This record gives sequence, structure tokens and C-alpha cells, in this order.
Amino acid sequence: MTQETALPRVAIGSLGGTVSMQAAAPGQGVTPKLDCDAMLAALPQLVGLAQFSTATLCLVPSASLDFTGLLEVLAWAKAQVGQGAQAVVLTQGTDTLEEAAYFLDLLWPCDAPMIMTGAMRAASHPGADGPANLLAAVRVALSENSRGRGVLAVINDQIHEAKAVRKTASLAMAAFESPGSGPIGQVVEGCAHYRQVASRRRVLPLPQRTSQRVVLLEACLDADTTLLQALPGLGYDGLVVAGFGAGHVSEPWADTLADVVGHMPVIVATRTGSGSTARATYGFVGGEIDLQAKGMRMAGVLCPRKCRILLWLLLGSSALTELDDWLAH
Repeated sequence: MTQETALPRVAIGSLGGTVSMQAAAPGQGVTPKLDCDAMLAALPQLVGLAQFSTATLCLVPSASLDFTGLLEVLAWAKAQVGQGAQAVVLTQGTDTLEEAAYFLDLLWPCDAPMIMTGAMRAASHPGADGPANLLAAVRVALSENSRGRGVLAVINDQIHEAKAVRKTASLAMAAFESPGSGPIGQVVEGCAHYRQVASRRRVLPLPQRTSQRVVLLEACLDADTTLLQALPGLGYDGLVVAGFGAGHVSEPWADTLADVVGHMPVIVATRTGSGSTARATYGFVGGEIDLQAKGMRMAGVLCPRKCRILLWLLLGSSALTELDDWLAH
């Protein structure tokens, strides 16, 4: 057996994003340019770590990713593991990394880790962080302690769970946090260090349909109810409300949502960015006690954007009866 064949195999897929972006000419904005092989060519430190198979799955800014495309990414990643890859690494834009990671985590059935990373500075900019983030992602992927943890986001030498991670800054290098819990691990001197052992995971089956539509609306001061009133006639299958504080809305919104919930499931989350919705504290009209009495579900710690993903997948797999259990999970 040669040294090369003795090395573990890691599959790396590129979806585009800032990590792949360069400017066509000085003074022009950056756009996705580098394919997966070009990104790896900038990392001689990868030599000897593993055997790598690469694929440029797409080259788009992450705002243009969609659920159908992510299902194709999932199928590719599962096929790589089926062909012997010990881990999968994905690079994509940071704008939707938190959502894509959660989407894939809900469906990833393998013990093999799926590690996602990106960059805050384009590849053509001084001090680009993409190579360091990709190297850290590979090292986390190769760690035996990463197995059984599902999909992880590795960026800025921190390891985050897909359910908890959020992009909390638009341009700062340290743009990712896991509010309320913090990262579950750290990359130190090239090694992945975790704060706790892997816990038992749950995954959803693949959706049988993808035509369902779930809308996300944010409560704000003195917002009217025109859009809420129109929702039942617009063909939506579910609604997520990013509510005030611990999961609250105005009295007019509460009254209108009482009608909407007769047509589709409604989840109320908090728009604050950290913390849980309440369940039994506030008794006013539009408070969480009132909203639950009207048939709405409270999101707990799950952020509004991830509530929308969870609801979309549950609707697509005819598993809506599991919604309360997942929100409490």
C-alpha cells in the first residue's frame, strides 16, 4: 500500500461565494471566479493530509442558492461518502451559510462529517481569509471527533453547530457567532478541540415534494396587516413570524393571525437574534400565551430563518405532526 492510498479521502465541493471571488479589473466589484481546484492550488499545506476529490458544483453568490440546488448538493455529498470519502467539505458564500448548513444538517444521514466554510474577504483582496478557513475546515473534517456531529460551520478557527450558527456582522472578519451557546469547538494548532462529546442526532427524510412555499414576515412598530390578510389567497403553505422580544406581535396582528392559522401552520420566533421565545409569561393580546391559544407555535431558540427551513422540509415530507417535537428539540 502506498502512502497516498493510505491517506483518508476528503471530497471538497465549491458552490461559489466570496471565497471564490476575484475582481476582473482594478476598481471593479468581485464576482465568483475560482473553481474548486484553483482554491486548493493556493493551499500547499493540504499536501499529505488526505487524498482530495474536487467538484465545482456551482459558482454563484450564496444569495442565489435555492432549496432545489441544495438537494442536489446533498445527493452529491452522499454519493461521495458512498464511494469512500471519510468527510465532505463545502465552500460557499457567507450570506446564506447559516441557512444552507441547517438545511443540509436536517437531511444529512451520515456519520461522516460535512464541514462548511467560506470567507469574508475575496480571494483577490489582501489578507484573504478563504485559504485559512478552508485549511481549518479540512482539518476539522479529518478529526475523528467530528464524526456523528452532522453539518458543522468552520470559520475564523471556530467550529459551530448548524442549528446555532448565525452571521452577525456584515463585513467584519469575525462575522459568525452562535448566540446563547457559543461555538462547540476551536481549531488550535491545526487540531479540532470540542467542548463536549457528540450527541445523538435526528434527521428528516428527503422531501417528496418541493413546491411548498413558506413566507417569513417580521413584526415591526405600527405595521399594518394587509400582507397577513392576503396570505391565505396567495398560495402559501406556511408562515413564520419574526416577532418582538420573546415572541410577540401587536393586537391587530394577533387578530389577523388567528384567521391565518386556520389556513396554514404559523410559527412565531424572536427577531432579537439571541434567546428563546417565551411560553407562559405574557398574557396580553399578542403575547405568547394568547398566540398559542390561537393555534400558533412558538419557535423556542430556533431563529426565524431556520424555522422557515424546518417548516418547508416538514411540509415537503408530510411530517408536519412532528413540528412541535422539532421546535422543542
